[in-house]
Amino acid sequence: MDIILTENVKGLGTIGEVVKVKPGYGRNYLVPQGLAVEANDRNINEMKHHRRQLTHKAEKLSKEAADVKARIEAVECSFTHKASDEGKLFGSVTSMEIAEGLAAKGIEIDRRKILLDQPIKELGVHEVEIKLNAGVNATIKINVLRAEA
Repeated sequence: MDIILTENVKGLGTIGEVVKVKPGYGRNYLVPQGLAVEANDRNINEMKHHRRQLTHKAEKLSKEAADVKARIEAVECSFTHKASDEGKLFGSVTSMEIAEGLAAKGIEIDRRKILLDQPIKELGVHEVEIKLNAGVNATIKINVLRAEA
């Protein structure tokens, strides 16, 4: 029996694959659980149409992500904080602060998409990655300056 998987099934395949299974397994488990549908002409054409739509949507998202990446990489954010003589900050620059700095420059980014392992605790220029849609990552330069007393 040929079926089209609607979910990833461990040991069998991934979404959208047409696989051959024993009739009882397909009819009694996969189809009732919603993990697969029978591979008839109607369902195969529907799956092809669905794939085309997903491809179109993915292309659109990647184009938008590339535009946002270009805007992000053209910007440099500066933050001023109190610091010791050795250049250590009294506090830190966090992803929330970076998101607010970008918002002030007209770029709205969710702070959870800013890939900052540890908060920035030193003066200087730091590069921080931002995860965008469609697997696109942008890099922003963060300049941390000493606040004048």
